Amino acid sequence: MGRVIAVSNQKGGVGKSTTVVNLAAVFGSKGSKVLIIDFDPQGNTTTSYGISKKRIRNTVYDVLLGECPVQEAVVASAFRGVSVVPTTQDLASASVQLLTMENRAMRLRTCIEDARKFYDYILIDCPPTLDMLTINALVAADSVLIPIQCEFLSLEGLVELHQTVERVRKTWNSELRVEGILFTMCVARYKLTDQIIKEVRKHFPNEALNTVIPRNIAISEAPSFGEPVIYYEKRSKGAKAYEELAAELIKRNKKKTK
Repeated sequence: MGRVIAVSNQKGGVGKSTTVVNLAAVFGSKGSKVLIIDFDPQGNTTTSYGISKKRIRNTVYDVLLGECPVQEAVVASAFRGVSVVPTTQDLASASVQLLTMENRAMRLRTCIEDARKFYDYILIDCPPTLDMLTINALVAADSVLIPIQCEFLSLEGLVELHQTVERVRKTWNSELRVEGILFTMCVARYKLTDQIIKEVRKHFPNEALNTVIPRNIAISEAPSFGEPVIYYEKRSKGAKAYEELAAELIKRNKKKTK
């Protein structure tokens, strides 16, 4: 059964979609079968994989509302091992629509349960909010990966997200755990970067990852070409960082399953 990882932070602009795009690409390049659920109405992950929103027949919105099974919304990407359930702005209305539905927090979990049989990893790109879409993603997930930018406001958001994870554990998904806290868009020469990393590792020693994603021009440019950074510029610092992230997550999970 494939592992489901939600990539979430209610604060926007922290590299959430970038992490989904590039982590999936690395997993796929190593031989894993990966499905991305683009659960953010902005659709940045869909675009970053070069998928034209005008040509999409079914989206995650249709899946969530029961209009089609998830298999009919899957789009194969041009990159090894990675497929995408795309999204459009239509998904923005789903958070309100879900409020009137039965088992509203369980909708996504139910929709993707069969897909676990066919993929090694299912990565969910969550919206930058703590609404019913994010709740659905956390209920569906085995774990949550939390990207944070190295700034003090990120610490406040980190505490809030941990509280949400705890509520989801108590109410819907007792198995949910934190996959890790990932530092993104880091500039090593900034004193603040070092301060934030030390502070997070002090308070969350078991969750803070060793891998640090740098602020890197190749990571920023790759989406405009519809490519993950390991295909756009494999030798870049950004590509190497995401290779390290995938290796670290695989190693951490092997330890936990022993």
